[in-house]
Amino acid sequence: MSQINKIGVIGAGNMGSGIAQKIAQEGINVVMIDIKDEFVQRGLDTIKTLLGEAVERRIFTPEKVDEIVSRVTATTDFNAVADADLVIEAVFEDKQVKSDLFTKLDALCDAKTILATNTSSFFVRDFAKLTNRPDRFVGYHYFFHPAKNRLLEVIPHEGTSQETLEKSLLAAKLHGKTSILVKDAPGFAVNRFFVPFLNEATRMLEEGLANIPTIEEASKRAFKIGMGAFVLMNVTGVPIALHAATTLGEELGPFYAPSKTLADQVAKGENWNLDGDIDESKMEALMDRFYGVCLGVSAALVDEEVATIEDTDRGAKIGLRWIQGPFEIMNKIGIDKTYACVAAICEKYPDFKMPQVLEKQKAAGKPFEFKLVDLDVKGDTAWLTINRPEAMNALNEGVFAQLEEKFSAAEQDPAVKAIVIQGAGKAFVAGADIRYFVKNIKADKIQDIVDFTRAGHETLLKIENSAKLTICLLDGLSLGGGSELALACQAIVATPAGSMAFPETGIGIFPGLGGMLRFAKHTSPALAKYYTFTGAPIKATDAQTLGIITRLVPPAEIESAIAELVRQGTSDKYQPRDIPTPYSGYAALCEAGNIDQLLGGQAPAGTDEALAAKTAKVVGFKAPLALKMANEIIDAQADQSIADGVETELGRLAEIFATADALEGLSSAGRKRPEFKGN
Repeated sequence: MSQINKIGVIGAGNMGSGIAQKIAQEGINVVMIDIKDEFVQRGLDTIKTLLGEAVERRIFTPEKVDEIVSRVTATTDFNAVADADLVIEAVFEDKQVKSDLFTKLDALCDAKTILATNTSSFFVRDFAKLTNRPDRFVGYHYFFHPAKNRLLEVIPHEGTSQETLEKSLLAAKLHGKTSILVKDAPGFAVNRFFVPFLNEATRMLEEGLANIPTIEEASKRAFKIGMGAFVLMNVTGVPIALHAATTLGEELGPFYAPSKTLADQVAKGENWNLDGDIDESKMEALMDRFYGVCLGVSAALVDEEVATIEDTDRGAKIGLRWIQGPFEIMNKIGIDKTYACVAAICEKYPDFKMPQVLEKQKAAGKPFEFKLVDLDVKGDTAWLTINRPEAMNALNEGVFAQLEEKFSAAEQDPAVKAIVIQGAGKAFVAGADIRYFVKNIKADKIQDIVDFTRAGHETLLKIENSAKLTICLLDGLSLGGGSELALACQAIVATPAGSMAFPETGIGIFPGLGGMLRFAKHTSPALAKYYTFTGAPIKATDAQTLGIITRLVPPAEIESAIAELVRQGTSDKYQPRDIPTPYSGYAALCEAGNIDQLLGGQAPAGTDEALAAKTAKVVGFKAPLALKMANEIIDAQADQSIADGVETELGRLAEIFATADALEGLSSAGRKRPEFKGN
């Protein structure tokens, strides 16, 4: 697959400039075009303003901002995108304007160029057929603000080639988007259920069921969101809600058409007035009405194969920032209640029919099950994708169970020679799901944690000892259990975005899935202690220097690097090697004679003074008991086999999770710095 070196964005308004900004932030050259110099300059100024705000919030340095802006070419010359790999249209929603633009781009651009429309109102296929490259045409539906919102709906039409789709998904990933694959259908996935959510709020107002503040509060409580339907319309623009509902109504029928109240509000040119008291007595009925519409439409779009249940939920959680997606909400309130709410909507609106997926689920009498790990066999290589990007692919019971299931299926496939494990989105795997640990500690079910971890070890041992080559694709952040999963693979192919870290001692526990053991066998026990004690990140370049990463390649060369490894077959990943000079100072701090001083909060004598002082300070914030146990485990594992080392680790697991420090650290994660008491 050819590389994505240059992307064009047509349109320098808020959407176009935001898309261009995000592309440049991710290290890709972008050309932003508009029809007038003043429009182009305004778009460039918008980018600089937003980046300046990021500097104030310490997200970027001024030097980083200069680097980002240098990747943006702002111009009125359409010839500047003639050689682009991808050109994204981001002009306003006027069908004729878009049509004329694509006719122009088709004549201008190289044969290799993929054209993409950022539309929320029109069919992708209608624009594709205007070009001589319908196979190289796709829909990209961004969500506001595109420089900040990670969701991207990728919409192939019936004529989009598989190569174009794969390259479009790659381009989405390269500019930091979490993409969901959506059918070319009205409203695509997210707007299909979100617009009726807004419209139904106005219908309830029109029917006199409650005042605006009460309906607003009901919408917030139903979906646990910070802004309800009326506030969202005020923020994004009431006319936009009317336009979207009108489009859906024209394509899908009266149920989706806008209410008269919504049309009247737009005619008045005013925002919704949110003043008034909340009537608690009406709350349950209003929430059930919202559930009936939103959950019913979500089920309908899955029935029509517009998107999967997983991608529908992902769209809600990433694009709309809901805590739970529609199908997770169905599971939470119960399938019977969901069915009853949707049945009421079907009775009220005769053109809306009960979705078959809900009929089947009610008949089955059980909640929806979510696919968390995908298996895709390409030639002689199986690709396992941990697909929880909204949770940074965190490991839980469901993920491990499906990883085991999919891995076994790939391992038993006679056509498969190698198995690649990767994560969806920007992260590989950001550790284990901490909520699982907290829940079980509080319920006095520490043995469940031990059993869960043992099952995880068994899966990692299968991966490490498989007769088929197992490869981790480390194309993003990995923490804790994610780094341990990567180390269990027989080879690691990484991009510069890849990284590892073991932050567990900072949250009251020690790495429990073999990370200390395998890292020590790659490098040395002393170096394993350093990275375990400090939680310091290990960049892909460092991991390659240490011999942990097998291949370090740019994203476009991932598939060729993996194909080369498959041809070469397995090798000894733990072959003896010296610690490179830059890292010998880290190891020296954690040699046997220095450990007592370091864990006692003192800088070890006879080592690099500045490094020793810095390390002692960092270690001082970690959990004392976790540090002590980690030190003892690494020492015990030094001469053990992998299998015996795993048992040594498991033997201390109940002990560490029973400590007060473990509960304190795990409960504080992501909220505040824990206060460890050493008990």
